[in-house]
This record gives sequence, structure tokens and C-alpha cells, in this order.
Amino acid sequence: MRTIAAKEIENAVARLCVKANRELPADVVRAVSAAREKEPWPAAAEILKILEDNTALAGKRGLPICQDTGLACVFAELGQDVHIDGCFENAVNEGVRRGYEEGYLRKSVVGDPLRRDNTGDNTPAAITVHLVPGNKLTLTVAPKGFGSENMSRLAMLKPSDGEAGVKNFVVDTMRLAGPNACPPVVLGVGIGGTFDKVAYLAKKALLRPLDQPNPDPYYAALEQSLLEAVNALGVGPQGFGGAATALGVAIETMPTHVAGLPVAVNVSCHVTRRATAEL
Repeated sequence: MRTIAAKEIENAVARLCVKANRELPADVVRAVSAAREKEPWPAAAEILKILEDNTALAGKRGLPICQDTGLACVFAELGQDVHIDGCFENAVNEGVRRGYEEGYLRKSVVGDPLRRDNTGDNTPAAITVHLVPGNKLTLTVAPKGFGSENMSRLAMLKPSDGEAGVKNFVVDTMRLAGPNACPPVVLGVGIGGTFDKVAYLAKKALLRPLDQPNPDPYYAALEQSLLEAVNALGVGPQGFGGAATALGVAIETMPTHVAGLPVAVNVSCHVTRRATAEL
């Protein structure tokens, strides 16, 4: 049994909140660059260049990539041989509070969805914990802005809708989102499970690097097919038209009931942020 102090978790989360908001993951940077190089529409190519420059400037000056520094989504893979000395949830939230304060990041969380009072420190975080073998704790902070989050959708399809129904739903989600999701986007797609689990799958899919296709060849081919179909919409960077409506599509699945076909699309803008640390 290995003991990890709650203070270590707090410190790690604070660092990750700042890092995720200032440094775009390398795979996303490469995807934007590749999209610019292939973009045939001059106006769209220029917008992609501006996005690249903005990302570089944020890293150089230690500033957020986007003014919407998001709701802090924290994913934890907790080894079953780890004992946490202290309260895990309190440590995560204290880390978020510190990170958003020390990093001069915008506080965007309201404590009640209808009465709308800002909590003032961007807490509470959205925390997901999975028990895994081993004696380590892996933390990933993925700040989620709501310009794209608001464009996300979930449907309980019929099994007879099949692959075609899933594809139509994903493409229609991006058609409805248009420029509002701050394209080029990354689409996390969940298929299967239950009403609540399919939304989690879609969020989890956004954690996978864009250059890592689904390990199942069937779903890897479906990811590529969906990416081509979404890009064929011609929404383009920031909605000004062009070939790069999406940078990537990632699918995560789980078993489901014989009578159901849940599908969810979690839309993420070109600032698809995540930072990970292992304790």
C-alpha cells in the first residue's frame, strides 16, 4: 500500500489547471498546422494561421489560449493500492481554486444553475474517478469551455438506426453547431452504455490524442468516415468556410441494452485542452 498526501494532489491539480490553459497539447498543435497546410480556401488558411500565432503567443507570454478558461473537468485513475491521506475531493477543488487564482484564469462556475451566483474560484470541479490496478494516481485536467459544450447533443436511437443513424446524428450535430462551436472542432463521440454513461464516453473520447485512432479497426474507420463527412459540411475555421471544420473525431464505446443505441457528441473547439500528471 502506497500513501499519497492530499496536498500532493492539490499541488498537482493547481499546476495542471495553469498548464492546460496556457499550453495546447502537441497533437492538437500539429493538427491545426496540418489543416492550415492543406486548406485550399485562403481566408480559412489565414484564420488557421492566426489560431497558430495565438497559441504560440499564449505559451510565450504565459497567458490563457482562450478567454474562456473553462469548467475544470478532472479525471483520475486511482490505483487500488493507493491510500490517500486526506480528502481527495477537497484536494482537487482546492487545487482548482489555487490554479485559477495563481494563473489569473477566468472564474466561470456558478453555484446554482438557475440562481447563477458565481462561486468566485471556479469550483467545484467536475470529477471522474476510476479504480485501476497498481499504486499510482494519474490526474488529467481538461478545462471545458461552454461555447462548444453548449453545442453538444445526446440521443437514444433505436437499434435499427444502426451505423447510419449514428453517422447522421453526429453530422447533424455539427451542422446545427455551425460557427457557434468555434471551429475547427474536435468531436468526442460516445456510443452505447446508458443515458448517463454515453455522455461520459463522449467526454472521455476528447482525452485521446488526435493522432491515436480507435484501436478497433472498425471504429477507426468510422472515425475517419465521420471526419470526412463533417468536413464536407464546409463550415470551416470560425465559420468562414473551408475544408477544416473538424480536426478530429474520436469514438469511445461500451456494451448496451439489446433495446437501445445511445449516442452522444461532446463538441470541443480548436482549443481542446488537457494536461496530465502521474503521482
